[in-house]
Amino acid sequence: METYVAALDQGTTSSRAILFNRRGEIVARAQHSFRQIYPQPGWVEHDPMEIWNTERRALAEAVDAAHIDPRRLAALGITNQRETTILWDRATGKPLYNAIVWQCRRTASICDGLAAAGLGETVTEKTGLLIDAYFSGTKIRWLLDHVPGARERAERGELCAGTVDSWLIWNLTGGRAHVTDHSNACRTMLFNIHTLQWDRDLCGALDIPMSLLPRPCSNSEVYGTVAPGIPGLEDLAGIPICGSAGDQQAALFGQACFTPGQAKNTYGTGCFTLMNVGGEAVRSRSGLVTSVGWTVGGKTSYALEGSVFNAGSTIQWLRDELGLISSAPECDRLAESVPSAGGVYVVPAFTGLGAPYWDMYARGTIVGLTRGSTKAHIARAVLDSIAFQVADLVEAMNADAPCPLTQLRVDGGASVSDILMQTQADLLRLPVDRPAQVETTAFGAAALAGLAAGVWKDQGELESLRRSQHVFLPQRDERECADECRRWRRAVERCRNWVEASENKL
Repeated sequence: METYVAALDQGTTSSRAILFNRRGEIVARAQHSFRQIYPQPGWVEHDPMEIWNTERRALAEAVDAAHIDPRRLAALGITNQRETTILWDRATGKPLYNAIVWQCRRTASICDGLAAAGLGETVTEKTGLLIDAYFSGTKIRWLLDHVPGARERAERGELCAGTVDSWLIWNLTGGRAHVTDHSNACRTMLFNIHTLQWDRDLCGALDIPMSLLPRPCSNSEVYGTVAPGIPGLEDLAGIPICGSAGDQQAALFGQACFTPGQAKNTYGTGCFTLMNVGGEAVRSRSGLVTSVGWTVGGKTSYALEGSVFNAGSTIQWLRDELGLISSAPECDRLAESVPSAGGVYVVPAFTGLGAPYWDMYARGTIVGLTRGSTKAHIARAVLDSIAFQVADLVEAMNADAPCPLTQLRVDGGASVSDILMQTQADLLRLPVDRPAQVETTAFGAAALAGLAAGVWKDQGELESLRRSQHVFLPQRDERECADECRRWRRAVERCRNWVEASENKL
């Protein structure tokens, strides 16, 4: 009898559910968007109840659309936007405040204080991360400091804190499981990636009671089962929730990057390049971070990672804020109408710069405009900016990794753009491999759950399911591409100097 695995793919802008069969094929899917909340410049929030309700509805609709007996659903896996942080009441399950999103920069001053106290080396040595507002630890600290009564209640053990994986598993199990997986825990700035436990000293430095935190678990084990009586999910009660990974590690797993040296980039709201470096954590000297890739069957694999904060969100900015396009595909059509960006460079540092620059105070910049610049040139420059940022990450990764990349596997919404993928191959001077199954993040979560439930026997079986849809090879002149990369880095320096220059004028 055919069995299926469901994956909840909870992203930055939408909640999705996808059902896969044993061949790794999509059987059904559903998706719901939710609000983006911007209380003030640089702040980004989500409503935790919207996250849960849209994800719950998506799962119910996907199962209904598949026209299958729910009892044939063998397992449920979860993948999620990482670092986004929620604080909720342990007794009622009600959030105390909106979720603080990974993009939010409100805790920059807390980070400055930690750095001034000389904690940078300790944080990097224990967690593999850099001190930055991107990560969850300072978000928990902010919530405790700013939500009335939160710190007192936390110290009495009345509250839970967690990332989106913890929030979803808590709700799916009816409050029976407060857990997180290693790949999400390692993005908090509170988790020792060598011992795979919360670090008491770091929690103390951030004044975070450890009783708030979820229990760390491997990425492929039973965390609990779907509770009875969840509206819309009544027929799924008892199904094991047994796979979980942050979205980028899930994509690395879903791309079958099981061998050290294999790498992928996901083109989503941001861009995230990860390389499997094997069973020992590799410390970056080039502005990258080290993450737990996954723990499966008692074995932990680590990854080098570079994060770009704004990629697909830059295309959304063209559409929603500037009104230059009406849809994402229109950006491709405009970009293809000109041979190049005409000397225009867009640096989308809307919420600062991630790796390898790590500049919380950088701001977005457009340089190189002339009277002849058109919206087509700007559209082309936006796509180029995504490829340039990934090229920066790969250059840093090649400097850190034991062996250089020979290929980049790609996925995510913007990976469907042929012009972007070709530009990426040209800048990297590497093959860019787009899979036939582009839902690699969701499939990674499903694969982790399916391994725990016995749907697939091992990683070798999962690797055999991957197929390439198109491999893009470098076409443009290498010297021309190198010149463009140099001009791109000059544009980046302009955006990094903006705040300092403005303050000097004032």
